Amino acid sequence: MSRTHEARVDDISLGGCFVNTLGRVELTEEVNLQMELPSGEWLSLGGHVASYQPGVGFGMCFDALSEEQAAKLEELIATSEDRRI
Repeated sequence: MSRTHEARVDDISLGGCFVNTLGRVELTEEVNLQMELPSGEWLSLGGHVASYQPGVGFGMCFDALSEEQAAKLEELIATSEDRRI
């Protein structure tokens, strides 16, 4: 069953991130994160739930990033300090 929840992403790296959301997940559950980049473009990242804190959010490990996904993620990380994220 597909579920959609709004969330805020923190502590992002090429390996994963923390997703602040009230949405409920299960450990090892496969998830797809759709993230709007500063350019307005959307970046889709697939992965799985590595940790879960009910009412707070979950840690997500990215699975097999493509070269394009990795490049966009690296650019986002490199410029994140300018946007204070």
